Amino acid sequence: MNQTFMIDITSDYKGCVFLPNHINLNTALYKLNFGTVTIDAKFKQQPSSKQAITISEDLAKDIFFPYVKHPLHIFIHDETLTIGPLVGIFTSGFTSFPMRPIGDRSIIFSKLLSVSTSVGALPFVFGEKHINWDSGTIQGLFYLQNGWKTIEVPFPNVIYDRLPNRKSERQKQQKEVKSRLEQEYLIPWYNPGFFNKMDIYDRLFQVEEISEYLPETQPFSSYSAIENMLAKYGHIYIKPMNGSLGLGIHQIIYNREDSAYYCRYRDLKAGMNKLKKFSSLEGLMKHIFAGKNLERMIIQQGIYLLKKEKCSIDFRLHTNKDSTGQWIVTACAAKVAGNGSVTTHVKSGGTIQSLDEIFEDPIEREEIANKLQTASLKLSEEIENNMEGLVAEIGFDLGIDQSGKVWFFEANSKPGRSIFTHPSMKKFDFLTRKLSLAYSIYLTEQAMKSPEALFR
Repeated sequence: MNQTFMIDITSDYKGCVFLPNHINLNTALYKLNFGTVTIDAKFKQQPSSKQAITISEDLAKDIFFPYVKHPLHIFIHDETLTIGPLVGIFTSGFTSFPMRPIGDRSIIFSKLLSVSTSVGALPFVFGEKHINWDSGTIQGLFYLQNGWKTIEVPFPNVIYDRLPNRKSERQKQQKEVKSRLEQEYLIPWYNPGFFNKMDIYDRLFQVEEISEYLPETQPFSSYSAIENMLAKYGHIYIKPMNGSLGLGIHQIIYNREDSAYYCRYRDLKAGMNKLKKFSSLEGLMKHIFAGKNLERMIIQQGIYLLKKEKCSIDFRLHTNKDSTGQWIVTACAAKVAGNGSVTTHVKSGGTIQSLDEIFEDPIEREEIANKLQTASLKLSEEIENNMEGLVAEIGFDLGIDQSGKVWFFEANSKPGRSIFTHPSMKKFDFLTRKLSLAYSIYLTEQAMKSPEALFR
């Protein structure tokens, strides 16, 4: 059973849970569960036609249930009624300011938590310092109608990983929290980790159906390897293996007419796009990459992408798992490179546009959309199949070349949200946030019925 109900608390009775009349009590219920707390309870039918679940005040206190004014799911399994799911969103970077408890990211998290009513879940934000291991409770940060509030709750049914960067993820205390909650409390932990570009490529390259989307990619090994790829493709990209936001990406072009090498990149200090000419590849590499660790770089085949007014176009797609555990495409937008930019990122002068703005012909637009969606769903499934942990959302950077072929450039486990600044993307912004929490419903059911499938 998986339905949503308002949860009321009464002081008139003790030790009782009252259920709506249409919930069949022929299935014996003896226990009440919230998060990781389970207690004995007496279950009775509502004395009226009230379509809500009423919990006695003493039970609510014992399970650390906070009074919330929106519907929650109930799950009936093994003589136990579970209310929830209680979703812990794990992150770092907390401050002492009540109005901005997670610093500049407080607005992002408030938007995420604000979809809880439509999901039927109870999400909160927490970090390592909020956990009381002795009591098995967390001082969770909830975003309610009057703002942020700290409420003590039990350990959650599921945990959604929103650590902000690789540095925080590598910290010993963060690893210990994840290990302990997963292994000792068997709490499903979804979307852990950041993808490594070369690792993703190597895993996907083994899948025949997916390999057609992959541009040739290899870790930096020598100047001669770059020369060979330039001879094949005319231009290549050098990227950090663990980069994000388009930072550190360089395009290298070999012009046969003047036997010169060109490098296009973003000068972060000057805040401008640059194009420099060199007579040799060695000269280019020593000048542009001086002091950089090339062993942490990858070399990727250059693609001659579709263009709009001579500016390259690529596409950002978001995929999410829904409340039934299925992958769906939740957002798709075009990114148009800025003048002289090596990437389509907004911070490098790029712009976000809808597919309607890029493709005037509705038939062409639908064909492009179908190609991109098909590719992103296939890629999502194979990344999930070939990666450790529970992957539930991915941001893809895909391209389409001038012959209409789809190319996979990057996958991000914690995708940025710049495409949602476009007015036409507002509803998809809401959808991605909603589904990132709705997946917790599926995981809560799976943890009850088939835990071995989650902790394999």
